[in-house]
Amino acid sequence: IDVLAAYRPQGKGRVERMVGIVRDHVLAGRAFSSLEELDAAFLAWLPQRRARVHRTHGEVIGVRAVRDHLALRPLPATPYLVTKRHLRHVGKDCLVAFDGNLYSVPARRVRHHQLVEVQATAATITIHATTPSPAGTTLLATHARAVGRGARIVDERHWDGLPDGSSRRTTTGDAPVVASLTPLPAEEASPLTALLHRSAVAGIEVGRRPLSVYDQLTGTRPFSVTLPTEPEETR
Repeated sequence: IDVLAAYRPQGKGRVERMVGIVRDHVLAGRAFSSLEELDAAFLAWLPQRRARVHRTHGEVIGVRAVRDHLALRPLPATPYLVTKRHLRHVGKDCLVAFDGNLYSVPARRVRHHQLVEVQATAATITIHATTPSPAGTTLLATHARAVGRGARIVDERHWDGLPDGSSRRTTTGDAPVVASLTPLPAEEASPLTALLHRSAVAGIEVGRRPLSVYDQLTGTRPFSVTLPTEPEETR
């Protein structure tokens, strides 16, 4: 829904146009002593208006109105929920900032700096993950919307899984999955894979040999430097 700013009738011309039509054709140049007299003048003019051809769609206004009314469907059982939707990042303390307030999310379901979606209504705040969980849900937390600014709306159960200070661990959530160091099959091995698996590279035995072996292979002689001797009279 694109809400129009207040006192801007120019933004919804088709709706506001009816006010001008009634004012010009019913009210202009006339005085009424009661509301009943005003209603009677409007009801007497209305059939004349509905019998005219509309200049936009080229149909008789009354005929088009009947067809439009028949096409209307009943209101849904669940009302349409008008919400504001914004993207926010999760803090280290599993709090999400929105509209000057902080709201908690479960530590075991998020990570630091994860992007989440905040859906705000007049009474509630719901926080959703941008990707569904294995169960197919995105809802992380639901809170009552705070009044004012500077409030912290926290469900203490959401802090289960945060570091307790007993170690230097700074990540949230459950224990991370440790990558397996099992060597890959021969058909999957490659130079890049070997470099990525440093444990396998560290186990390779490297031969040790003197530098003279390389001189023999290349046909070069060892390089030596002979320093000039000083004359005896300068010693």
